[in-house]
Amino acid sequence: MSRLYEPAAYGPQGACFWAGTVTAGDWPRLDGDLTVDVAVIGGGFTGLNAALHLATRGTSLAMLEAEHPGWGASGRNGGFCCLGGSKAPAALLNRRFGQGAAQGWAEAEKAAVAHVEGLIDRHRWQVDRHSQGETLLAHKPRAYKALCSEADETAALYGVTPELHPPGDLAARGLGGPWHGGMTLPIGFALNPRKYHAALAGAAIARGARLFSHSPVTGMERDGNHWRLTTARGTVTAGKVILATNGYSHETLPPWLRARTLPLQSNVIVTRPLSAAEQEAAGWWSDQMAYDTRLLLHYFRKLPDGRFLFGMRGGLRATPGAEARLSRRIRSDFARIFPAWKNVEITHEWSGLVCLMRNLVPFVGPVPDHPGLFAALGFHGNGVAMGSYAGRLAADHVLGNRPEAPDWLATPPPRFPLGRKRRLLMAPAYLMAEAFDL
Repeated sequence: MSRLYEPAAYGPQGACFWAGTVTAGDWPRLDGDLTVDVAVIGGGFTGLNAALHLATRGTSLAMLEAEHPGWGASGRNGGFCCLGGSKAPAALLNRRFGQGAAQGWAEAEKAAVAHVEGLIDRHRWQVDRHSQGETLLAHKPRAYKALCSEADETAALYGVTPELHPPGDLAARGLGGPWHGGMTLPIGFALNPRKYHAALAGAAIARGARLFSHSPVTGMERDGNHWRLTTARGTVTAGKVILATNGYSHETLPPWLRARTLPLQSNVIVTRPLSAAEQEAAGWWSDQMAYDTRLLLHYFRKLPDGRFLFGMRGGLRATPGAEARLSRRIRSDFARIFPAWKNVEITHEWSGLVCLMRNLVPFVGPVPDHPGLFAALGFHGNGVAMGSYAGRLAADHVLGNRPEAPDWLATPPPRFPLGRKRRLLMAPAYLMAEAFDL
């Protein structure tokens, strides 16, 4: 087995704030041999949504998670349930997949948010939900002009009216900082990803799904009409399999996956709870989840207990030296954007992996030349909503139902060039983005 990054990228999370907000729990380790209708590899949002959808329809299934519950990106992200999941602009979508593809994708984005919202409301899960949509903040005057010029197009695409915020209006909204205006799109909300993850798991288990942790799949082979998945202490035989490993995928499980994903690091820090006076000093007391207009964006929000979460896209290596540089960088950016908090204690700091695809859109569908194998991968840093929805769509594929999403999501993703050295592709891209962001 092999993964793209150094081992540290897949190791312990460090001081992840979310881990302390849920009661510590675990799933049993697979011990012995098991036969089910469907096996799911990966126990994050995607795998759990697939498991819940299948179990609700009476399908017997086993989910295999390599580490503890919530170990991967689903337990490490910023908790933004919002639009996103693709990096392809509307014009490219229409050119590549046909006129109307961009509108179809916008509908899928909205459906993804609605899917998560529906689960939370229907089951009455307590996930620390807050924020009325998402707010995009302009880091340069030209960026605000672009928001204004694109507002009508955004309204037409998503069927809602975005609210533009001239620079002078932000302070009164508690959105203080070096911003040159902003825009709020009234779709989406923030949540505690670990609480959402735990709720999904509990619901799936209650409906008969069998979830296993500390059970990494070390091999998979087709045996007649079934797949046999091997772990250290047992096997799972299943007619169908869903790959839901995203940025934490192995290159050889199966070999078809080799070089089809490009994981990238994302880093997060969380402060101690900020007093009302400290929030006033920085001009930020809003409950809105927000991000800026940089290509190498920052994302941030005030948590319900007054802490402040601040994240940014990270580097391309997970060596001790590289991680130390990233730690200095995120703290420096935080102090520059919110100078009133430059001496506030940072209590938690961690990183995780987002997943890019070469064609800049997710892949959800059957894996070519692998009967009974399906995959849901590549959410481009927006896995809470789109990763969850993709799990539901993958389950529909397994059930033989036509998913309510664009057909082109099942287009097999091409491989990145350079193979195991493909991270090098991002070095010049990062440099160009930094220059553009100035």
